[in-house]
Amino acid sequence: MIAHIKLEPEPIIQTTEEHRDHVADLARSFAEAFGSGSLAYLAGWLHDKGKERDSFQNYIRKENGLPTNGQSVGEHEHSFVGGLIAAQKPLHNLELANIIMGHHRGLYDDGTLKYEINNRTLPQEIKIDPLPISPSSPHIQLRKEDLHHYVRMLFSCLVDADRLDTEAFMNSDQSKLRGQGDSLPILLERLETKLAEFKSKDNESEVNRVRNYVQQVCREKSDLPRGIFSMTVPTGGGKTLSSLLWALRHAIHNGQKRIIIAIPYTSIITQTANTLKKILGEQNVLEHHSEFDYDELKDEKLKETYQLAAENWDFPVIVTTNVQLFESMFSNKPSACRKLHNIANSVVILDEVQTLPTSYLQPIVDAISAYHRSFGVSFLFTTASQPVLSGLIEGCNPLANFHGLDSVTELIPASAKLHEKLRRVKLDIDNQPRSYDEIANAISQHDRVLCIVNTRHDAKEVYKRLPKEGLTLHLSRMMCPEHVSETIKQITEALADDSYKVIRVVATQLVEAGVDIDFPVVYRQEAGLDSVLQAAGRCNREGKRKLCVTHVFSLAKEHKLPPGDISNANNARLALKQDSDWFAPETMTSYFRQRYSREESFDKKKIKDYLYNYKDKMFETAAEKFRLIEDGSIPLIVVWENSLSLVEQLKEKGPSYTLMKKLSKYTVNVYESDFKALCQTGAVKELIEGIFVVDQQAQYDKELGLLIENQWEDKLLLI
Repeated sequence: MIAHIKLEPEPIIQTTEEHRDHVADLARSFAEAFGSGSLAYLAGWLHDKGKERDSFQNYIRKENGLPTNGQSVGEHEHSFVGGLIAAQKPLHNLELANIIMGHHRGLYDDGTLKYEINNRTLPQEIKIDPLPISPSSPHIQLRKEDLHHYVRMLFSCLVDADRLDTEAFMNSDQSKLRGQGDSLPILLERLETKLAEFKSKDNESEVNRVRNYVQQVCREKSDLPRGIFSMTVPTGGGKTLSSLLWALRHAIHNGQKRIIIAIPYTSIITQTANTLKKILGEQNVLEHHSEFDYDELKDEKLKETYQLAAENWDFPVIVTTNVQLFESMFSNKPSACRKLHNIANSVVILDEVQTLPTSYLQPIVDAISAYHRSFGVSFLFTTASQPVLSGLIEGCNPLANFHGLDSVTELIPASAKLHEKLRRVKLDIDNQPRSYDEIANAISQHDRVLCIVNTRHDAKEVYKRLPKEGLTLHLSRMMCPEHVSETIKQITEALADDSYKVIRVVATQLVEAGVDIDFPVVYRQEAGLDSVLQAAGRCNREGKRKLCVTHVFSLAKEHKLPPGDISNANNARLALKQDSDWFAPETMTSYFRQRYSREESFDKKKIKDYLYNYKDKMFETAAEKFRLIEDGSIPLIVVWENSLSLVEQLKEKGPSYTLMKKLSKYTVNVYESDFKALCQTGAVKELIEGIFVVDQQAQYDKELGLLIENQWEDKLLLI
């Protein structure tokens, strides 16, 4: 029986028995990391049983130019056959049936799965062989909220094993490019060498003393057992390298396989990834997010290695987004779930953990708990503004209570009082509402100054009122990602150049967390305490100046805060005592409790209702509902640099994954009302169904980005 046919250099057949045995063995090796090798083996053993159908054998012969003995092909879908066998006695395992039946199309909702099983019959020609092994129960205790993650993890083992064995047969040269990275001990040695080099060049500033202290704590506490940890370090305290130091040592001590770093914003991923690549070697750090362009890599072998590693995360260090990480954990699609088994037995660093969306916080925290408890993952939360994620936290009503993690171990002792040692900034809070003109005038009194506001509209209005002298820049998501990246680079380079006397920047929150910039003065529109402190972290970051000031201001009533997260967060800050030490960890704890007490739901899309049960789990429905970024916006391709040449390629060749990924760097997301307004002016053209371009140069300003004349003035567009 034929499983696959390789035609070049000469026809070679992989039999169904060969493929079955290889996939079963490989899936078992993956699942042994969480004590479920036998179930994964059976999934692999049964997954392509349907290829023994006469109709499939005729289909694969015809597709590859081989004789079919004159028989018609007919219906040749194959995945359901192994699923039916798994659903029947002696296995009678619906989870296993779902994994097998979904290994190409994705996991089913249980109701749909049962319908499929009840309305299909095994083809007569299928011989049901005795099972090679008896399935054993998993060597882990599963809570009802863990079971859906367990099913996905087994699904991941099968999908990756199937794809890898097929690749090894069909394209052995490509298969050999996988798993080429260096070992974690080698990476640790490189990091320690670089840290020692930094230390030898350091001056005796308080900032450097704190960084060295944090690194030493990370060394001393890296030999703790697997767990869930936090590292609360003020901005500028060297979290990126210290957390990596801890993660590498912790992984080596506990026999874990890789380090995964999840970051909230694509605007800071490249900065982090480039730092790590320089230290660890670019062959060891995978950058996986929507804006990474593999074609920019000059090394063809490295390019292909990255592309392959992005499929299943078989790499020593992965730098990715929260969206990529958590949406994969709740996906039902084979392509997204394929990587999950490589998260098992790893260390995950969640950078700027306070940015996790409160409306999805319950399923996210439950996922963290499940991956630690059932799959051997250690988590490290790093931030200057540590949220409250453990214990029972009350929302605005009893039904809105948040059930946090059982425990989180803080690495940095409270006695260290790092917030006092790194006190480089004081907050000046002005509750008197100010106009755009007043704020612009205040900013223009400073030569080097950063102003952060809450909306795209506010950024535009303040920027328009600034004198255009020296380097005066605007930064918001009305600019396409490539424009944003270039502007951040321009700001960073200018700040390091003393010849630039005037540098004034007006930006939205996209520069707030993790972007490595340092201004002597910062203005921050009123917001939650975590956002205010993140903004303050862009002020006197290196501690080279005496105490600097971050000004917190409010805008006039006609420019009030948009309802929702920003307003709730700001109200939580206002509810704190106004003589609080704003930088103290205990103040941040009080702030988050205040903030959570205003939340109506920590599970806005009812993910628990779809998945937290032993029967009738709804994998497909939950995957559709779990969207960390869901603003109802429409992407528009804009005119910037070579975007129009890519548009021409799209017209000529049609969409492809590679081309659309390139075009994503030249898109701006707008709300439907603004989209309609642009359409009415004739600015928008539909290239292909659902793909739109604004191809008028005048519609995209080199300073402000996409212009929507007078149609969006009253809109409050968040980044």
